[in-house]
Amino acid sequence: MRDTAKMMQTGLGDELFQPTGASGDSAPPALYGGRCNSCGYVFFPPQSYGCERCGSTKIDRTELDGRGTLIASAVVHRHLDPARPAPFIVGSMELERRVVVRGLIEAGQDALAPGCPMETMIVAETRPDRGSTDIRFRPAV
Repeated sequence: MRDTAKMMQTGLGDELFQPTGASGDSAPPALYGGRCNSCGYVFFPPQSYGCERCGSTKIDRTELDGRGTLIASAVVHRHLDPARPAPFIVGSMELERRVVVRGLIEAGQDALAPGCPMETMIVAETRPDRGSTDIRFRPAV
């Protein structure tokens, strides 16, 4: 297994992202999503329970480009887990094929506005049971 975060058992592979981009090494890290073979619906994160649109269990893993557009963001000032340092920023980004991804954002709130171009980045994972790297979003450079 590559040195990537092992975040959940999906039935479609354990990894949610790869360190290199979908279109080559200069692209931001790619995400792994699911694609329904029956209706073509694409989603993230990957899961094998069935398509959210049609219910088919004929699902394959697909690679999603790490670039998208910020839909909304919010600053979390207090987390349910007191061990989680706050404040931090969460956001919803729309990627290719209209896939909406929610994740942590590495940027100041001043740099964020709906419609802002975003991209993925690799960061060191702080939870030892999750691998050595994790993925975040940042404003595209």
